Amino acid sequence: MAGEGLEAVTVEDRQQADAAAAASAPSNGAEPCAIGSPPFVASKPAPTQSYGWRPPVATYAALDLGTNNCRLLIARPAQHGFRVVDAFSRIVRLGEGLSASGRLADPAMDRAVEALKICKSKMSQRGVTRARLVTTEACRAATNGLDFVRRVADEADLDLEIVDQRTEASLAVTGCAALADPAAEGVIVFDIGGGSTEIVWMGGRSQARDPAGRIREWASLPIGVVSVAERYGGVDVGRELFERMVSDCSDALAPFASRAAAANDAAGFHLLGTSGTVTTVAGIHLGLPRYDRRMVDGLWMEESEILTVIDQLVEMDYAARSANACIGRERADLVLAGCAIFEAIRRAFPSRKVRIADRGLREGILLRMMHEDRAWWRRKQA
Repeated sequence: MAGEGLEAVTVEDRQQADAAAAASAPSNGAEPCAIGSPPFVASKPAPTQSYGWRPPVATYAALDLGTNNCRLLIARPAQHGFRVVDAFSRIVRLGEGLSASGRLADPAMDRAVEALKICKSKMSQRGVTRARLVTTEACRAATNGLDFVRRVADEADLDLEIVDQRTEASLAVTGCAALADPAAEGVIVFDIGGGSTEIVWMGGRSQARDPAGRIREWASLPIGVVSVAERYGGVDVGRELFERMVSDCSDALAPFASRAAAANDAAGFHLLGTSGTVTTVAGIHLGLPRYDRRMVDGLWMEESEILTVIDQLVEMDYAARSANACIGRERADLVLAGCAIFEAIRRAFPSRKVRIADRGLREGILLRMMHEDRAWWRRKQA
């Protein structure tokens, strides 16, 4: 259930799994509020794009093309937050084979371009007035990442921005920081992606809307669900192999864990996770017949509950994982890689409870653009 004391605003829930448009119900827990300038980022506004006729109320779009997913969120300002008017999500596996070849494969780029064309159509239909379209680890790491960006501009008429690791971590924190317990003096925020994992130590109590002042340490780890699954295989994963995965993820995490060790001793310390991995674990824990964001976003999970779900997943074979409504066939070979990263973080930062966030990078992009445009102030003046 949602924690008490967080500021509730009127951001509306995006539809199930971002698969379709126009969310209409409030989510479980407080939604992100208006914030000040975020950490790590230069003061000038980030590159954005404009589309079509400008309606009386500005319409914003945030697109995140990751190593595994292409996800779009379109929203309009609403009090201190926003109301989602359209959404799109598709697994494209842009980073498929990248760890072995160092390049984006032609079939992967084809899938991504087709998804991006759909996003372009949605933005045009919704009269988007400002957009920020980012791509992350796959394009950062690939030798042909810039070639792919140019192809997207030519074929989909979209200007992708390859964001650096600091910006990615910053945006993820901006998008989900409102779910941190305001009384906690230490929070580890993590976002398990397809090609990398962003992790941030937020120290001190929350005394302002801007989480920037709480950042103590951050890191972008070279481990993600796709890269780990490709290294170890994601279909046949028993207990022994899973523990090897956790061990290697722990090695990658160790330098950050050393720098952020003091977080463990902070009053009210807890973990805050945002990713398909943690939301899947939450959905399975709740026994959902199909994934429901309203039940998951803002959920608190106990350590024992998380361990129970991970143990269940390790015992499942590939067919059972594929049949689970909260996982599905397209993610059945990735979920245990994500759980290995999750478990490595939990072991480095033992916490009695973990807050689950079904929000992150895209929400951070939207909030930042609206803040730069003083969108909430303009609504009050209208």
